[in-house]
Amino acid sequence: MSEAATIAAIYRYPVKGLSAEPLARVALAPGECLPHDRRFAIALAATRFDPKRPEWLSKTHFVMLMRDEKLAQLNTRFDAQTGELTIAHAGGIAVQARLGEAEGCRAVSEFLADFLGPAVEGPLRVVEAPGHAFADARKKPNATTDKYVSLINLASVTALEEIIGGPVDPLRFRANIYLDRAPAWSELGWIGSEIALGGARLRVIAAITRCAATQVSPANALRDLDIVGALQGGFGNNLMGVYAEVVAGGEIGVGDQLTVRQAAG
Repeated sequence: MSEAATIAAIYRYPVKGLSAEPLARVALAPGECLPHDRRFAIALAATRFDPKRPEWLSKTHFVMLMRDEKLAQLNTRFDAQTGELTIAHAGGIAVQARLGEAEGCRAVSEFLADFLGPAVEGPLRVVEAPGHAFADARKKPNATTDKYVSLINLASVTALEEIIGGPVDPLRFRANIYLDRAPAWSELGWIGSEIALGGARLRVIAAITRCAATQVSPANALRDLDIVGALQGGFGNNLMGVYAEVVAGGEIGVGDQLTVRQAAG
């Protein structure tokens, strides 16, 4: 085992497609994603989702940044204890509602339908299922679960900035964990290996392929950078970050170290 990186930031995304929430510390459980990460989604009118028998659906079944870049104008906060979601826009609170109540879900759905306008197929609805996460990735063939923790190496983002010739907000990649002190692209060499992260242990499963959602600036909701094109042109692929599954639970926090054990070969 050797030290490879340090946790610079931790985020969760309680509602798929809406803004990130920073965390100082969080407890990871085996086979699970971060608590409350992608717990909810906003389904389109034609989306069929049975909360009693939840199945993976692609992001196109829900409101999403790849199509609905206006979502980046919203700042959201979720209180896991009360189930209350707060959506702020233009410096004020637009809606505050409890997602465990039908009336609260209706208030959030109606606000988003009005906010996004004719660009989305309404009526919208908030969906949730116990134990289910609305992740972008299907279960990987080499994984034991379909719930992952996503990691971004900030040095790789810096390498991308050199290709683009300007700053790239790492939050464009909507990852859970951002890492400092690792060489650029070294995270791709961790695939198949176990890593110790704070008090938890994870196994790195796969690289993350990137889509047009990364074009959208989280600061101003404009499609102002061709991230996928820059990755392809500069590095010959559209990869940024890796998925890992939690093997042994434990608490992680900003400043904790990541160490990697190479896969047996």
